[in-house]
Amino acid sequence: MIVAKDLSVEGVFSDVTLSAASGELTVVAGAAGSGRTSLLLTLAGRMRPSSGTLTVAGHARPRQIRRVAALALVDGVTDLDRQLTVREHLRERRRVPYQRVLERVGFTAGDRTAAGELDREQAVRLGLALALLDRPGVILADNVDRGLPADRQDVLWDLLRGLDVAVVASCVQPPARFDHLVEL
Repeated sequence: MIVAKDLSVEGVFSDVTLSAASGELTVVAGAAGSGRTSLLLTLAGRMRPSSGTLTVAGHARPRQIRRVAALALVDGVTDLDRQLTVREHLRERRRVPYQRVLERVGFTAGDRTAAGELDREQAVRLGLALALLDRPGVILADNVDRGLPADRQDVLWDLLRGLDVAVVASCVQPPARFDHLVEL
């Protein structure tokens, strides 16, 4: 699904090589400022690499990649509107029944809960639900471990492993189980 070889964005990250198939979890681990978010944006076709090659679902052009890769919660890029409810976020994106998507990500807050009232885990789950509405082949999620105790991080990592799409997720500390690890 994703094949990157010697992928670089000048001054941000360099020489990243990875391969991820559908149903696999690739973890991008590194300290704040290491280029994790920029790598995810590059893999999603939102940032142009300065060197290297990238194909996602056989596509190499950013516009084509954006059609098959969905960003879940990426701080500063796909921020939730704190005033909108869960239902409003989902209905704004698609006017189809969305309850199955919420169930798929184990979302427990009510439809009428404002995004500003969600805890970090619920916000990540809502971001995943929004990404899944597009029926992507690849989901990219940023800062999965931010602000969560280890047991709640483990629950999110288990969820990401079970999505049946290629998942690339960033964190500071990698989980115990993953298919691929990229350290920045």
